[in-house]
Amino acid sequence: MCGIVGYIGDENARDIIIDGLKRLEYRGYDSAGIALCTENGLVVRKRQGRIQNLENMIAGEDLYANLGIGHTRWATHGAPSDRNAHPHCDRSGRIAVVHNGIIENFMELKEWLQKEYGIEFQSDTDTEVIAQLIGVFYSGDLEEAVFRAVEKLQGSYGLGIICSEEPDKLIAVRRDSPLIVGLGEGCNFIASDIPAILRHVRKIYLIENNETVILTKNDVKIYNAQRQEVHREVFHVTWDADAAEKEGYDHFMLKEIHEQPKGILDTIRRRMDADGKIVLDGIRMTKAEIENFNKVYIVACGTAYHAGLIGKTVIEKLAGISVEVDIASEFRYREPFVDDRTLFIAISQSGETLDTLAALREAKRKGARVLSVVNVVGSSVARESDDVFYTWAGPEIAVASTKAYTTQLVCMYLIGLYMGREKGTLPQDVYDRYIEELLAVPEKIEKVLRQEKQIENLAKKFYRRDNIFFIGRGMDSAVSYEGSLKLKEISYINSFAIAAGELKHGTIALIEEGTLVIALATQDRLLEKMISNIQEVRARGADVLAIAKENRTAVEQQADDVIYIPECMDEITPLISVVPLQIFAYYIAKQRGCDIDKPKNLAKSVTVE
Repeated sequence: MCGIVGYIGDENARDIIIDGLKRLEYRGYDSAGIALCTENGLVVRKRQGRIQNLENMIAGEDLYANLGIGHTRWATHGAPSDRNAHPHCDRSGRIAVVHNGIIENFMELKEWLQKEYGIEFQSDTDTEVIAQLIGVFYSGDLEEAVFRAVEKLQGSYGLGIICSEEPDKLIAVRRDSPLIVGLGEGCNFIASDIPAILRHVRKIYLIENNETVILTKNDVKIYNAQRQEVHREVFHVTWDADAAEKEGYDHFMLKEIHEQPKGILDTIRRRMDADGKIVLDGIRMTKAEIENFNKVYIVACGTAYHAGLIGKTVIEKLAGISVEVDIASEFRYREPFVDDRTLFIAISQSGETLDTLAALREAKRKGARVLSVVNVVGSSVARESDDVFYTWAGPEIAVASTKAYTTQLVCMYLIGLYMGREKGTLPQDVYDRYIEELLAVPEKIEKVLRQEKQIENLAKKFYRRDNIFFIGRGMDSAVSYEGSLKLKEISYINSFAIAAGELKHGTIALIEEGTLVIALATQDRLLEKMISNIQEVRARGADVLAIAKENRTAVEQQADDVIYIPECMDEITPLISVVPLQIFAYYIAKQRGCDIDKPKNLAKSVTVE
């Protein structure tokens, strides 16, 4: 959430920054703004709503500058409005700040600034405190003022700072919020994510926690919290900027749904040798180390948490180790039983999810071995882990995650298979069957994608429903949580998922005539029980849309509509059964006229608690 872009060089900063902000729209935002260091001083323009509103505002202005910062805001302190949009300035109007994160002690600092300096604040935000703080410390040396201000800040922040008195300098600071530096020829950039500047540069510095960066157009210097200069290896971005374009699809979400077969195949094949043996690059766990683990924690948020629920079943079954799945925002507040015999698996698409990062640090502090599953190379979660398992989903732009989820599932299978094989507890024939089934998944998803028109027609049939229930048993119940989340994220329908066996323990009271129930019935060993649950809701007037394997005619006899997935072993179905749910959610939202790629109140990367 929140996007930061900064530029210093010889080109027009306004155009470069606006373009960069557009490439960060997927992160979620409610306002946008820009600060430019022009020959007439600092110029700040900001507007509530989409970036287009900001563009319309400045369209007729001659705002040429070689230095500037821009921001897309997702409200935390103060309602979305023009006055609360970033950038924020100090009272002199010389210093401008953009900020991603939360300043936890801002009220204390605000009261101090009001009492000691008589400062009148122009917004309701925590960010303005930073600008005013730098302003009171400024006496001709911006670096010194920033260092002094940062010493007083508690919380998380990625900062971009400029001053009209020093138009040859751009300063950035990072603590627990993503920040990168792009290295150009005669120009340099800051950003909160790579897509913002990939059109211009491919050489990147990944900024670490508690580091301050001083940029001029020809130089970049990085300092640690002790103001000592540190040297950083250049990270070369290898993926193509075109991967972040829609390529003819109406929305990024639909494009990313269709990219799942490739992402899954890439994630599998990059971890498999010619003999079909899994080789996990970035993971160095020996047989003795795996045998030493007496517990696995999988910790994540949202969609990644749902991937962890599948991971629990897979790892317990294949590796024979007890697994607990926890929501990252709850994990560190309940004193979990973690020690040096714990394997802690963090799952995060962006690798910047603050709750997951905080839980990871807590686990490391208690001695756990940390393995992260992330999609973004060089992200904070990846850098702070002992072992890293990268998914190969490619850039995911839509806020609602699709291909990141299925590639995370693949990682769970590969980790389970790897651990089971290393321990010697997984029979070869079982291992071989899993590998065969996983390699067949991309083609089976392609078959599901060919049913897109049928699923679209079902969406047209049901899009006016106000309440939709998802039910399933075994691994289907975990998939139902993800299907429900996708629907509510982008269509704003009140959807609810529950293990089918729990229906009679209260929830069935909500089932009435015309209620839509989406029933996942892909687990053969639980099929009879699932059919009984379908009969229960139909007896109370529900319409049932079922997801089932081919040739399961018993389901067809009980459900009103059925979407079939190709035949596969029960344990692999989550990789396939989630796809029709993604497509269904997409077309429901399209019928309802929703902003599918940028749903209201949501952000791609949640970098605040």
